[in-house]
Amino acid sequence: MADKHTSGDSREDFNGSPLVVKVHTANGLTRERTDVKNLWPRPLARKWILMLFIGSCLLYCSRMAMPICAVSMATSFRWSKIDSGLVLGGFFWGYCFTQILGGHASDKVGGERVLLFSTVLWALMTAGTPLLAHLGSHTFALMTLARFLMGVLQGVFFPSLASLCSQRVVEEERGFLMSTMNSGSNLGILLAGGLGSLMLDRYGWESMFYSIGFLSGLWALIFWLYLIKGLDVAPKRMETSNDTQWSLSRTRLLSLFKKPPVCAMMFTHMCTSSTFYTLLSWLPTYFKESFPDAMESVYNVIPWLVAIPSALAGGYISGALIDKGYSVESVRKIMQFFAMGVSSVFIMLLSGAVPFTSAVTFVSAAIGLSTFSTSGASVNVQDLCPSCAGVIYGFMNMLGAFMGLVLVFVSGYLIEVTLSWTMVFSLLTLVNVTGLGIFLIFGEARRVDLYDYQSVTLI
Repeated sequence: MADKHTSGDSREDFNGSPLVVKVHTANGLTRERTDVKNLWPRPLARKWILMLFIGSCLLYCSRMAMPICAVSMATSFRWSKIDSGLVLGGFFWGYCFTQILGGHASDKVGGERVLLFSTVLWALMTAGTPLLAHLGSHTFALMTLARFLMGVLQGVFFPSLASLCSQRVVEEERGFLMSTMNSGSNLGILLAGGLGSLMLDRYGWESMFYSIGFLSGLWALIFWLYLIKGLDVAPKRMETSNDTQWSLSRTRLLSLFKKPPVCAMMFTHMCTSSTFYTLLSWLPTYFKESFPDAMESVYNVIPWLVAIPSALAGGYISGALIDKGYSVESVRKIMQFFAMGVSSVFIMLLSGAVPFTSAVTFVSAAIGLSTFSTSGASVNVQDLCPSCAGVIYGFMNMLGAFMGLVLVFVSGYLIEVTLSWTMVFSLLTLVNVTGLGIFLIFGEARRVDLYDYQSVTLI
């Protein structure tokens, strides 16, 4: 089965004019096509990237609101560590439910519509969280329900991005696009940690939910007015009219889960996502308890400030390596090694008594390196299964969310019982190393979703 290859010149010609596509068939014939309408021309792509970057930022601002406010809310509502773990973990229960549905819907009707609809709903849920908290005496149950619904509504976001990326972006630019979206996520965490901490101190935890909900709703309105309204955003197929590969890929969807490269990709993504979610949920509490006199704006800001350029650098490095002739498979594994292997070294350094400065440094390095995964296993789905990237990414993101739910709860239990963070960091390292080993052994980057793949070259 041939791999997909794209020439380096495609970046320069990706300027708004129709692309000339050479399709190399299995019998050696070559034909040119100029009717490829699913790829974004560069001017339009810039608008989409900017809006999706801001959308990813607001998504994580909304997602981080509860973890940032967890300590204050636990004090107000008298939650234990186990209670806090259950509330925070409620997000991942909901997140599991809509991953596959969101990816499938995006593959069918276009990720643009799915993104818009879901954003409107989770913006309303974010703004309504304080109202639910003060609705009655069952605050614990209501907040768990709110986190569950937030997970349901946000679960479609990244499968929709994966579907969009596979349909609208050429191969060598996918890593950079996903890294840019990841930078938006890190910026959201940064803003939630920095500005959120200030708002928490001055105006109370409710103000954080109100402001993020309002800004998210404003983003959805602008997104609809300037990019969606009046446009045909349904996904268009790149294959020719007599090509039956797309129908074959649908019937073979279940068989893809039996292929070692697909299984390795999904398992590795599950591991890296779950460790990231656990750090995301518990790091504010770790710093609050270990360094009670430290400024929250420092440890809630610096790690995510480092993560933004790290994610962009990872995308740039992966694209540069591919342009220089490195195989896509080698690049994906190199990036994943740094994301899971090297970052685990810094996680383990947090065990025991460490000074505040060292703790912030180690956490920043671990978070920064973990962003390289967006150019590794996370984008690998578009190498292996571009015809159904949305639904496959949704499935593996569902696995990551479920594992994240388990790890968040288990971490809270370990902290409550052992009164130590060493066990938590050791557990995260074990999960990372296991996932990395599987990917290095079984990971690939050749397309596996079609029986007879036509290699496509953009010139």
